[in-house]
Amino acid sequence: MADNDASQLSESQRQALEQFTAVTAQETKDAIPLLRRSQWNVEIAIAKFFDGETADPVAEAIAEQAAAAARPQIPPPSPLPTPGLPLRAGQRNRGTISPAPRIVPQPTTVSRRPPLLISFLLFPFSLVWRLSNSFISLFYTLFPFLARFRTATSPPSRAQTARRSQNPRDTAARFIRLFEEEYGTETGLKFFEGGYAQALDLAKNELRFLLVVLQSDEHDDTASFNRETLINPEVVEFIKTQNIIVWAGSVQDSEAYQVSTALNCTKFPFAALISRAPSSTGSSQGMSVVSRIVGPTPPQTFVSKLTTAITTHSETLERIRATRAVHEAGRAIREQQNSAYELSLARDREIARARREEAERKTREEELARAKAEEKALLANNRTAWRQWRATTIPKEEPTGKDTVRVSIRLRNGERVIRRFNGDASIEEVYAFVECLEYLDESAINEKTPEKPNRYTHEYGFRLVSPMPREVYELQGKRGGSERAVKDCFWPTASLVVEVDDSEDEEGEDN
Repeated sequence: MADNDASQLSESQRQALEQFTAVTAQETKDAIPLLRRSQWNVEIAIAKFFDGETADPVAEAIAEQAAAAARPQIPPPSPLPTPGLPLRAGQRNRGTISPAPRIVPQPTTVSRRPPLLISFLLFPFSLVWRLSNSFISLFYTLFPFLARFRTATSPPSRAQTARRSQNPRDTAARFIRLFEEEYGTETGLKFFEGGYAQALDLAKNELRFLLVVLQSDEHDDTASFNRETLINPEVVEFIKTQNIIVWAGSVQDSEAYQVSTALNCTKFPFAALISRAPSSTGSSQGMSVVSRIVGPTPPQTFVSKLTTAITTHSETLERIRATRAVHEAGRAIREQQNSAYELSLARDREIARARREEAERKTREEELARAKAEEKALLANNRTAWRQWRATTIPKEEPTGKDTVRVSIRLRNGERVIRRFNGDASIEEVYAFVECLEYLDESAINEKTPEKPNRYTHEYGFRLVSPMPREVYELQGKRGGSERAVKDCFWPTASLVVEVDDSEDEEGEDN
């Protein structure tokens, strides 16, 4: 017992013991051995108390101290005031401002499981303990007033204080749920439903104040502080009016404990107001603690301290807001200019595209017209060549005989032509005679016989019609049939009229 006497500890060891017991509410006789096993490192000792000891706590403590000693400790230079000039408000409060680091919870170390043989040996005791604990829990459930008496009189144990590490959002939700179960849901105080790092980022981005509240469930002043100060209507209304972000946590949780260590929290309840302000390191870009409220505090004093800090550092936030507004305005102007420039480019591209499409359309139309003209000229040349060739194949007029058919034909120009045809000749001979009439004399004069044009099929652009009674003598070749003989149609004589084929005229006009 002499080894656990606090009077034999050094000054630094007593400070470590006070900090450890303030967080864990553990008795001195139990706290000193744990601190000794952790080489009097408070952070490691609290972590062991909440999360369980690792396989080699002494080696971990020595490694932690060695790592801390290896880091260079260079004190930041403090600016010297100019003689004869008064200090500004920011310089007067620079000494009370400290950096507010961004804390991201780290996963806790998982303790090593005992060997399998020891687990088998301890299994009967573990089973008896679990059954007894279940029976006691059921008993206290049936008689809840006994559970309150046990909680008020019995010292807290590690099983009661240590909590399984969760993600920041779940931890915040659990704290809010327990807070509302204890103090009601109509307090009007709205906590940030997320981790400390997310709340810090939100306050930094939106240039708002962040109120961090750290508590210990085992501390005697926690309930009175929450009931009399934190949910006091004056405090709640002040927080709403100033649009302050409130993040709270219990140091029994891993994240809140790490935040308390980073903010140098040594006494509970603890509140810190964080804002964008120049810290003692001279940096004006990060977040800093601008006010600390430690221990039980009346609501009027609580609001007064927050008001003083907000009034002092509002100028810094307004200056940052003005700078940000200038940057946003410049960015908006640049975006408008870029948008106008892009719109102008798009309009120019559209005009160029329309011009290009119009030029392409005209080119296609010209090419199509030229192709049609060439096709029409080729068709006319082939038609003329065919008529010249066909004129050479038409036999001479038949003499008068018993197989001769006399046909009178009125041409399109009104002239009448009379010709005798062989009765066995096809009706196509009559069509060819009418088509090639103007070339018959030339074919007899020309010595050179014209050639039939290649890949050309001639179509007659007229029909032979008998007026009385009206009968149209069409060529059967167009329909794939054999041509009729002249004697079958015009025997012994016939009077015909040449009528222009309307379909042929329409095709000629289209071409």
